[in-house]
Amino acid sequence: MTRMVASLSALILSIILLVSGNAFLMTLLGIRLSIESVPADIIGWVLVCYSIGFVLGTLYAQKIIARVGHIRTFAVFAAAAAVASLMYPMAVSMIFWAFLRVLSGFSIAGVLVVIESWFSSRATNDNRGALFAIYQIVFYLSAAGGQLVVNIGDPANFMPFSIAAMLLVLALIPLSLTRMEAPVIEQAERMSIFKLARESFTGVAGALICGVLIGSFYALGPVYATMVGLDVARTSTFMASAIVAAMLLAWPLGLLCDSFDRRRVMFWIAVTAATAAVLVGVLGAERLWLLTILVGLFTGLSATVYPVAVAITNDRMESNRIVAASATLLLSYGVGSVIGPIVMAELVSQLGPRGLFLGNAGFLLVLAVVTSYRISHTDDVAVADQEHFVPAMPESSVVLTELDPRNESFHESPEVVEMKEEELRQAG
Repeated sequence: MTRMVASLSALILSIILLVSGNAFLMTLLGIRLSIESVPADIIGWVLVCYSIGFVLGTLYAQKIIARVGHIRTFAVFAAAAAVASLMYPMAVSMIFWAFLRVLSGFSIAGVLVVIESWFSSRATNDNRGALFAIYQIVFYLSAAGGQLVVNIGDPANFMPFSIAAMLLVLALIPLSLTRMEAPVIEQAERMSIFKLARESFTGVAGALICGVLIGSFYALGPVYATMVGLDVARTSTFMASAIVAAMLLAWPLGLLCDSFDRRRVMFWIAVTAATAAVLVGVLGAERLWLLTILVGLFTGLSATVYPVAVAITNDRMESNRIVAASATLLLSYGVGSVIGPIVMAELVSQLGPRGLFLGNAGFLLVLAVVTSYRISHTDDVAVADQEHFVPAMPESSVVLTELDPRNESFHESPEVVEMKEEELRQAG
């Protein structure tokens, strides 16, 4: 394990720099727009453009990689994201910023496809579960760490944007110096959302609503914090704690999913998260410690909706269709991440900051009703027949699904495994 991590150190360092820089920038933009007194509904329309760009990037980045190669693609996308970061403070124009958010989303999606394809190419039947876990831990910790960087500099001037650009550019260095050969990316099979919904409506609904919840929180969480009177330092801690909670709750929820019917677990996740969201909306920020706990519970449970949705879907899929189903669930999540910021921003403009959490509570209750209906009208999958739960992460590309240990279509000959191990030794 140590040798494997060491051989992937360049990839891991690039991930840390890229994800922390991108997470830092997302929170910084929300704070800066609030400082500029931009109406909440306009903020939602501007920040949702990132999700639009990201969805487009996951659909088309692989074609760009196939034409110019991994290193060139990574360099172009990372440079484009850095340039966009530098351009924000040049002109505080909502149309201009919306364009930059689309560019940033597309670029980050492309960079993640490159990195995740390298991770997947290093996988064998023996280590892919460990690689899957390492990637997710590094991703979540980097995203949480990026929130804390917001404390550096005044969001009203150019320096924080320059720091974000520096992190994104620095991500180029480790990966550009790697000696690992570029992997081959195969175009993933896809199925339509409607076709998958006929086989696993709960899974598709869960992925879409998770996109609404997480997309709206990442976009408007900093706006909420600013509106309730939190300073920049407390806002960064507020956002970081929410991300850490999402990582910490994944393991205990996984145990429940392996021990009970997963649709019933989904129902209680939705009800509990909705309760936490309502309490945040009612109590506000009168007690910061209580706000942090309740928001952590809400975001932590909301983030688990996606992996539970994936598990529910995979229990009803043949092994050779898991990757195609996962690609469709990612698309469903992406659609939700576009809907969420727009709807919640309108609610915030109408109801004030509590509109963010009351609106999300409404979506969670819809999920609970849908799940309850499906439980009562369709057959359960016996617990003994359920696939092992894996905490899938939606902030990724379809390439990462190849690392999912449940994907039984992943088989390699001993010669290929030996070749990969030799490459790892040479790269290390």
